[in-house]
Amino acid sequence: MVHFCGLLTLQREPVPLKSISVSVNIYEFVAGVSATLNYENEEKVPLEAFFVFPMDEDSAVYSFEALVDGKKIVAELQDKMKARTNYEKAISQGHQAFLLEGDSSSRDVFSCNVGNLQPGSKAAVTLKYVQELPLETDGALRFVLPAVLNPRYQFSGSSKDSCLNVKTPIVPVEDLPYTLSMVATIDSQHGIEKVQSNCPLSPTEYLGEDKTSAQVSLAAGHKFDRDVELLIYYSEVHTPSVVVEMGMPNMKPGHLMGDPSAMVSFYPNIPEDQPSNTCGEFIFLMDRSGSMQSPMSSQDTSQLRIQAAKETLILLLKSLPIGCYFNIYGFGSSYEACFPESVKYTQQTMEEALGRVKLMQADLGGTEILTPLQNIYRGPSIPGHPLQLFVFTDGEVTDTFSVIKEVRINRQKHRCFSFGIGEGASTSLIKGIARASGGTSEFITGKDRMQSKALRTLKRSLQPVVEDVSLSWHLAPGLSAKMLSPEQTVIFRGQRLIIYAQLTGRMPAAETTGEVCLKYTLQGKTFEDKVTFPLQPKPDVNLTIHRLAAKSLLQTKDMGLRETPASDKKDALNLSLESGVISSFTAFIAINKELNKPVQGPLAHRDVPRPILLGASAPLKIKCQSGFRKALHSDHPPSASQPRGELMCYKAKTFQMDDYSLCGLISHKDQHSPGFGENHLVQLIYHQNANGSWDLNEDLAKVLGMSLEEIMAAHPAELVDSSGWATILAVIWLHNNGKDLKCEWELLERKAVAWMRAHAGSTMPSVVKAAITFLKSSVDPAIFAF
Repeated sequence: MVHFCGLLTLQREPVPLKSISVSVNIYEFVAGVSATLNYENEEKVPLEAFFVFPMDEDSAVYSFEALVDGKKIVAELQDKMKARTNYEKAISQGHQAFLLEGDSSSRDVFSCNVGNLQPGSKAAVTLKYVQELPLETDGALRFVLPAVLNPRYQFSGSSKDSCLNVKTPIVPVEDLPYTLSMVATIDSQHGIEKVQSNCPLSPTEYLGEDKTSAQVSLAAGHKFDRDVELLIYYSEVHTPSVVVEMGMPNMKPGHLMGDPSAMVSFYPNIPEDQPSNTCGEFIFLMDRSGSMQSPMSSQDTSQLRIQAAKETLILLLKSLPIGCYFNIYGFGSSYEACFPESVKYTQQTMEEALGRVKLMQADLGGTEILTPLQNIYRGPSIPGHPLQLFVFTDGEVTDTFSVIKEVRINRQKHRCFSFGIGEGASTSLIKGIARASGGTSEFITGKDRMQSKALRTLKRSLQPVVEDVSLSWHLAPGLSAKMLSPEQTVIFRGQRLIIYAQLTGRMPAAETTGEVCLKYTLQGKTFEDKVTFPLQPKPDVNLTIHRLAAKSLLQTKDMGLRETPASDKKDALNLSLESGVISSFTAFIAINKELNKPVQGPLAHRDVPRPILLGASAPLKIKCQSGFRKALHSDHPPSASQPRGELMCYKAKTFQMDDYSLCGLISHKDQHSPGFGENHLVQLIYHQNANGSWDLNEDLAKVLGMSLEEIMAAHPAELVDSSGWATILAVIWLHNNGKDLKCEWELLERKAVAWMRAHAGSTMPSVVKAAITFLKSSVDPAIFAF
């Protein structure tokens, strides 16, 4: 396919894309989405339009069609190379053609070509996809309509065959010439309690008195300054369930799309256990590319990504267990390690690491994560300390498949927990590396607290390993289940499992039920969850379960055009063509052969602009191709010497740290930066020692709001030393004053209580009683679990 490379200036040419309208149908735990791109050629010459847009990595795109001046043209899914050739051939012959394909190096970027759009002609291009909805810790189902596509840094040696290499114009949100509308219908037998969003919505309209159906829509005038997120709260969302869907009636049994498919949803009731005290090698891989200097969201008061990441890293360092090993890597175009190799976690190594975090800046250029990953994997294993890798990145990487492949190759030696920072983070990279290693992924956008999500993940990584995971089916005679999902080897507390299976054989008569049982072992104890379900399959014209099952299977075989092993390429291609779900090896093409007007000369080419998020108020202008291209590929913000207003990649912004910031305390342990005098919770966390204790000094006195003399006078020296007294007071203060952020200091508290038990021994109940009386607190002494 011909790529019109080079960055284009925005010359106020008419943009053929006028609007994007999205219809979302959410049923229980899955969403069906229909997105229509409305084009109109207002020029006097035929056009070829090119549009690049993001999509969630888990989306299964299965339909593409166009409505041109009242005529419907349905696309065919073909081998990608064949589809590209057919597209170019159709255009050269004067036909109208439409091409939809995924990026060659990532699952979450798509491009749409509209070729030979005649003067005055209108075209509505519609693509449809289905996806699972992830479950948040508070029980909300999360649907995201990606609207932000950040520039992706292409590292050295990677392929240039990416739709992102066609440098479409990037404009400020207020200059975007097309609009977005969205209507979402939600249905659930559980009952819909509420719907929340990060964007203004119309009031929720319930379509029945039992609140099992509702509709919401995006308020008019939505700007493309953030992804659109819906949080849907059901009643009894954790109830296990099985949905059986009828296959295609015209397809022979024995094929994926011909047999019934089952989707099993489990929420295992894994008991909470105390985390291990010493086990683990924890490596934190922190993105320090130039794009990390961008704000977390489009709001002017939003914290910078690098600042939020530094605060989170400090909390993680404070929460590590004594006896473990750790290291910190920063990466960009190059990478830096805090220590030559992982070191044992002590007061000395923790303080040294904190000093390094203080100096950490988004100053390492591009986003090359592959090289530091390879360096980490080459390092020697520490016996008895399994490797736990925490990756923090805004995900602005082009060739994600190479990174995922590297993680998958080393999946036996580690687990990877990934965090996507800010709007537009690559879902393909963040989800892909977690899935490949049996870890978990999180996305931090808008007002989300990175600290809360990171500490929750650290808590997961410290939990005892769930073993011997198995799934067994009890079905009617003559019926069997063929697993389509990858084998589940790791289960985390609070995690939902989605499993797909193909039901083969003779379907039983009506009223017959089946049973599926999930078994697993935790610390020598066996647990099991069972669910009984009707075996009669239900019809679905969109074959939602079948498509999602195919997508689940494709994610295990399709590692991109270049990274997929030869043995899997044919299977992935055949599975994609059979299921109708797009893959790295296929593309949708639609040709209107009735339009046969010879093209006089080359078609006018129009690249549809996409928005860039700016953190400051003054508008910027697009200027000069070369400077922009340099900024885009270096991943650095513009230097102070560059003329203001010329570069669109980044914009300088003075960041004002909010009241809850650890980074302002890093400079000196005995000094507090201006503006932090009242933020006692932050100060208390910062001054905790690695072993979990606190020292009795002026820092603690400031947090407690008392003089050091008062605290020392109340100290029961005959029961405990000064550090023990300080630690008891600190823990009680946390319970009194930091309840809303308990998820962030829970591991700190556990360390403190464990240290106190060993330190105070039999005197601990008396010390606790004295401390509660001194602080005039109502805290239950049971928090110390004598």
